[in-house]
Amino acid sequence: MKYVDEFRDPAPAQALLARIGRAARRPIRLMEFCGTHTHAIFHHGLRQLLPPQVTLLSGPGCPVCVTAAGDLDRAISLAGLPGVTLATFGDMMRVPGSHGSLQAARAGGADVRVIYSSLDALDLARRNPERTVILLGVGFETTTPTVAAALVQAATEGLTNFRVYALHKLTPPATAAILQAGEVALDGILAPGHVSTIIGADAWQFVPRQFGLPVTVAGFEPLDILQAIADLVEQHEAGRAAVHNLYPRVVRPGGNPTALALMARVFTPAVADWRGLGEVPASGLVLAEEFRRFDAWPLLVEHGLDRIQAREPASCRCGDVLRGAVAPPQCPLFGRVCTPERPIGPCMVSSEGSCAAYYRYADAVPERKDS
Repeated sequence: MKYVDEFRDPAPAQALLARIGRAARRPIRLMEFCGTHTHAIFHHGLRQLLPPQVTLLSGPGCPVCVTAAGDLDRAISLAGLPGVTLATFGDMMRVPGSHGSLQAARAGGADVRVIYSSLDALDLARRNPERTVILLGVGFETTTPTVAAALVQAATEGLTNFRVYALHKLTPPATAAILQAGEVALDGILAPGHVSTIIGADAWQFVPRQFGLPVTVAGFEPLDILQAIADLVEQHEAGRAAVHNLYPRVVRPGGNPTALALMARVFTPAVADWRGLGEVPASGLVLAEEFRRFDAWPLLVEHGLDRIQAREPASCRCGDVLRGAVAPPQCPLFGRVCTPERPIGPCMVSSEGSCAAYYRYADAVPERKDS
């Protein structure tokens, strides 16, 4: 119980662990979708505390990681066009593409700016009317409304030099794709708290309805996660499959109606390419007709960049990790040639990546230089 001792008051954690131990009478495999959950689980040593019959698998909950290599290559190519300023959040800078990264492109002379909000990109467009400012829109439902708000503001102001390269992803279709594939046998889903704040707990009703699996929406404190695991184990043992919201202080059944309405106005669901999953129907977002003039895709077509053929890093198993098919240490590159300092795949770059979590917190990493 060495990890429990790190809690300010270990009694609640001990009670939840005892509850899980009593309920888990047979093996159970649970998947957390959210990368923040993954890192919280590792940071607090929750895997080591759970009884051996409870297995936690990490899913495609890192938006940086699931961005397909081809989409990243096209973003890097956009940054290299004359007169273009590419605005991106910092976690995309070091993600390796087929032939470099946005960070390398900036070092080579491309105008790539790190921003902290979508409104920063709007401000760049206002202050640089002679340049085309392209916002790289990456993220799940949590960040998509902020990009939608920026597009509404751009339309209100009549900005003509602002565009968005929309690579947003929707989490429920990806979850359905993993469950439909059947590659990984699962007994329950730990639903992402941040995403569920926007889409609502009811958005996960398709999981018990179509797949007969329980879903629990959880927060990110260790007790939140342990409580959710206990709930999933108890549902599994009782043969129940329902959606339980254990994060009611933030998540409502119907989500955030204002954010959902904004997304529905600005974006339209479309097929999207996911690293590790391939093309998933209705799992991406493209600009609706009202905002099509802000779309960066025509620039790609104009310069012949829409036909880029991407190349995945040799031997990198990031895609398998994102599906939960393998754990990061099963990748031959993990901890040897692929480290946070010199990442080969995106799962080692992002703060939400599973490989980064394993590398930072796991007890045994092969040939670690800092151990």
